[in-house]
Amino acid sequence: MLNDFYKQFKSGTDIRGVASEGVEGQSVNLTDDVIANMADGFVLWLSKKVGKKPEELTISVGRDSRISGPHIMELTTEYFKASGARVLRCGMASTPSMFMTTVDLGCDGALQITASHHPFNRNGLKFFTREGGLEGADIEAILEYAQNDEHPQAVAGGSITDVDYMTDYAKGLCDKIKKEVNAEDYDHPLKGFKIVVDAGNGAGGFYADKVLSVLGADTTGSRYLEPDGMFPNHVPNPEDATAMASICEAVKESGADLGVIFDTDVDRGGAVDSKGNEINRNRLVAVAAAIALEGNEGGTIVTDSITSSGLKEFIEKDLGGKHYRYRRGYKNVIDKALELNAQGINCPLAIETSGHAALRENYFLDDGAYLCTKIIIKAAQLRKEGKGLDELTANLKEPLESREIRFKILEKDFRACGEKIIADLTTYAENKDGWNVADDNREGIRVSFDENNGNGWFLLRLSVHDPIMPLNVESDSEGGVDVILNQLNEFLSTTSGLDI
Repeated sequence: MLNDFYKQFKSGTDIRGVASEGVEGQSVNLTDDVIANMADGFVLWLSKKVGKKPEELTISVGRDSRISGPHIMELTTEYFKASGARVLRCGMASTPSMFMTTVDLGCDGALQITASHHPFNRNGLKFFTREGGLEGADIEAILEYAQNDEHPQAVAGGSITDVDYMTDYAKGLCDKIKKEVNAEDYDHPLKGFKIVVDAGNGAGGFYADKVLSVLGADTTGSRYLEPDGMFPNHVPNPEDATAMASICEAVKESGADLGVIFDTDVDRGGAVDSKGNEINRNRLVAVAAAIALEGNEGGTIVTDSITSSGLKEFIEKDLGGKHYRYRRGYKNVIDKALELNAQGINCPLAIETSGHAALRENYFLDDGAYLCTKIIIKAAQLRKEGKGLDELTANLKEPLESREIRFKILEKDFRACGEKIIADLTTYAENKDGWNVADDNREGIRVSFDENNGNGWFLLRLSVHDPIMPLNVESDSEGGVDVILNQLNEFLSTTSGLDI
């Protein structure tokens, strides 16, 4: 059982904490001693997981552009080496590439030092085995080794070798584009394309230089390719409105055919078409689903719970697939897709509206660069037919209005409080005329309304980790969101423990 100190570092299936000074009220808790304990905890966990002694392990280590990354890399590699392990130091790398070291380089385990899109002062540890990312229970086990002061025996003979795996990873993406576009100029399939990249000063700048330019694309007008762990221009996050405005602006200013944007560690991506339309959230899911269902007719697409009703209609009526809404959290949708495939259900894609997209053909690895590569391949194929990427999702119905509200839960046992509110709201909704409770919802409660009652839907759920209840509302009518909110407020005003 984790104590309060080590429990603070568990963030779903990652470890995260404060690694640098600079934000008032946030003291460094990822100290050298704590990181050392976590590194040793991973060695013990991995040794048990793969059935090898620590000195028989091969572990790769990479990092994103955060200012604390080089120091944490130095610490973790030295502690891995001290246990006798063979360490491959990969330097600046994307999170998906670190998983791929377990495939291509035969590593028993991999560590990526990242805190995704979080502020500059935060950092974390994300681990992989050949089976993929770790589960929450695995993270708890590693942290328990750390809190219990358990360490592998110091063994001579460990080593640290610098490896430029990102070049090999980028070459793999290049080879995929060449093969699937199959252009007359085979080695330059993107010749004549102008594609701009916004890396947000994270680890994604390689995509412009080592993939797009190599294949003949014009990348002038790309933004923030240089790594800078202070993130001076905008938050590297495809969900962030400022970040998306930046790539939209870059596309329009440069007259690009396409723009792509990544989060800090490149496990998420988004895009913008030549007309400046965002390929993000529901539209990103629609594009990815259209691509994934080619050759997988009638297949199932797993998404998180907050996707729109228009997206469900597009997947099932226009694409002929099946839409499986599941819980929020990228690992949740990936695990559900793996489960469905194990049951014999054809499921080629798991995708969250945040931009985490995992394709079965790519080890169900959430990889922003791979997703954008698939989109670029599709754009090149469509160009051969005289079509644009926007035609792929022309039938997708987008809501006229949408809003998200995040209610704070005031009670200490926030999970019990939130679960009671959802249960009470479910009973309320089932007995309320004009409220239609969704029968395919698997998180919180989703209710739809006809044209006379708001012409849309709401989803109220409990946050995966925090004492928060997010509420998502969409409507296909002007003013419809307010109509739905006013009806819902009649119930919310009777609850206790929720700050409304």
